[in-house]
Amino acid sequence: MKKKIRILLFSIVATLWQLPVNGAAMGQWKAYMAYQDITEIEKADHLIYVLASDNLYSYNPNDQSIQTYDKVNALSDCSIAHIAWNQQAKQLVIVYKNNNIDLLDEKGRIVNVSDYYNKSIIGDKNIYSIDMSGAYAYISTGFGLMKFNVKDAEISDTYNLGFRVDYSYLDNQYIYAASSTEGLYRAAQSQNLLDKKNWSRVGDYTAREKTLDPDLLNLAKTLDPGGPKYNTHGFLRFKNGQLYSTDNTESTKIACLQQYDPKTDTWLNYENDLEQRLGHRFVKIFNMDVDPNDPNHVFAASRSGLYEYRNGAFVKEYTNNNSPLQTASTVGNNNKNYVVVSSSTFDTAGNLWLFNSISPSTPLWELTKDGQWKDHSKKIFMQYEDRSLEQIEGMMMDSRQIIWFVNNFYRTPSLLCYQPSTDGSYRYNQFINEDGTRVKTEYVRCVAEDKSGNIWMGTNMGPLMLASDDIGTDPNEVVFQQIKVPRNDGTNYADYLLAGVDISCIAIDGAGRKWFGTNGIGAYLISEDNMTQLQHFTTSNSSLLSNTIRSIAINDKTGEVFFGSDEGLCSYMGDATATNEEMNTDNVYAYPNPVRPGYTGLITITGLSYNADVKIVTTNGVLVAQGRSNGGTFTWDGNDLNGKRVASGVYMVETATQDGDSGTVCKIAVVN
Repeated sequence: MKKKIRILLFSIVATLWQLPVNGAAMGQWKAYMAYQDITEIEKADHLIYVLASDNLYSYNPNDQSIQTYDKVNALSDCSIAHIAWNQQAKQLVIVYKNNNIDLLDEKGRIVNVSDYYNKSIIGDKNIYSIDMSGAYAYISTGFGLMKFNVKDAEISDTYNLGFRVDYSYLDNQYIYAASSTEGLYRAAQSQNLLDKKNWSRVGDYTAREKTLDPDLLNLAKTLDPGGPKYNTHGFLRFKNGQLYSTDNTESTKIACLQQYDPKTDTWLNYENDLEQRLGHRFVKIFNMDVDPNDPNHVFAASRSGLYEYRNGAFVKEYTNNNSPLQTASTVGNNNKNYVVVSSSTFDTAGNLWLFNSISPSTPLWELTKDGQWKDHSKKIFMQYEDRSLEQIEGMMMDSRQIIWFVNNFYRTPSLLCYQPSTDGSYRYNQFINEDGTRVKTEYVRCVAEDKSGNIWMGTNMGPLMLASDDIGTDPNEVVFQQIKVPRNDGTNYADYLLAGVDISCIAIDGAGRKWFGTNGIGAYLISEDNMTQLQHFTTSNSSLLSNTIRSIAINDKTGEVFFGSDEGLCSYMGDATATNEEMNTDNVYAYPNPVRPGYTGLITITGLSYNADVKIVTTNGVLVAQGRSNGGTFTWDGNDLNGKRVASGVYMVETATQDGDSGTVCKIAVVN
């Protein structure tokens, strides 16, 4: 009998082993960095290191492999300023823009040297260059030079010259410090270099052109480490299994729309070399949306009009000469550089809604799916008589088919809505909480709808909620809830949820939980009932790239949460996915499956219905684990009810919906 069981288990495992891996481990981080603009190249013994778009990768000529390095898989920080290879110590010196320092060897081992980063210095602390001499790196700073022992990973000496040094070099007798502000200085190496008096000016400053080895540069240009085109991700949207990103800032020279496919781990960079063809500037794409009738059809709202794309290729622009869109009233009448379409969204029928900010008269438009323009402007959408609201953001259509958006501008921070079916509109700019206190917001930055139909807004004073039952209430009478969270410290006191936190973006996951991005203190995950802070990710306690989060988007099928920031794009594999109304063997699966020997992580079952009852039993019906789904996901640690690792075998996942429908939805093979 035991032999038959072993044969059956082997047969099931052999079948499951051929299945693809369906998801990453819960809690796993991943970075998506750009490697487009090559600025520095360093040749080591076996590798070639390339600094591109402030990020690092290496190329091995022997096997032609490429390895990328980021905060998630190796590095201590983000945004690299300079790299330099020290041949004697066999280490790559990495200097970040925030003045942190890493050492990297060819085996991928990292040593962080944070002494200078942590040191408090009044004045210019920037690092301008790294110059090698033997086992030392001479680091040019805003106050002078640092002599850095690369082999021992320590700062040996600090030469405070009292002025900026742009680069340095040594000969047999002297050390030279070239300063763009003071000229060329030198000191004899035999003298006490710590004494500023031993340094003398010997000439004018000559800029050093940092030229890259042409052969290495030509080689690097043929390499493809992948990644997006830019590291600026001010707006994210996840639709149809694809992540879309726009720059949303003017830090890039040309506006950029990017699309990421998680299944293939590839990026599509939309056509953006358009300025010569258009005859005007093409910068700052505020947001975009995908045609619900055609996933390859995309519109982007920008500072200079509305842009239409198909399969990543530019199709058409809509501006002041071929559409009703108007130039901003603050500039010339025909200026195409400022036809400001600040936000847009599709409705379920495929009509595009958009807001023409700072326009003289008609801000809210509908571009129908058959190409007709319809004006839906209202007086409340105007800042002044001849100027519409200036910084409209976050336009979205809720489950009631009401269009919501915010005015993220200090003059009139507001939440606004428009209902196409009734032609009704509201503008909320007086925020009174449940205690009758006015919340003095300076900015209303974002808006989202939760699973219960409540409308959330992110403000510089924290999140506010407009309950679904209050939608349609006179703006002068409506109450905005600042959710009260009990302290649970034996008192009857409570605190407002994230009070005083500057909320930059909001996303709702498959379990109805709220992800709040902030301006400066990372990202929060709050439970569906708003009472529990489940996570607070920062750069110091996680692989989050920046504490300034500009946008959040969620892949509801996998639970992956994407964070767009000023330092790049990263993601966290969350534990909540979208739900299914029905659960069966076709739409529910577990991963990893089979569970291989030595695996100690969580086993994830996904594709479940909301709040499903889940039981994991042996083939004989013995219960080993149970619980409820988190959105559409349930996780199992591989242990039984007593906390002991289960034996090798096949385990059945049995589920029941809230309505009582039950059945076996999948099997999990465990091999110890």
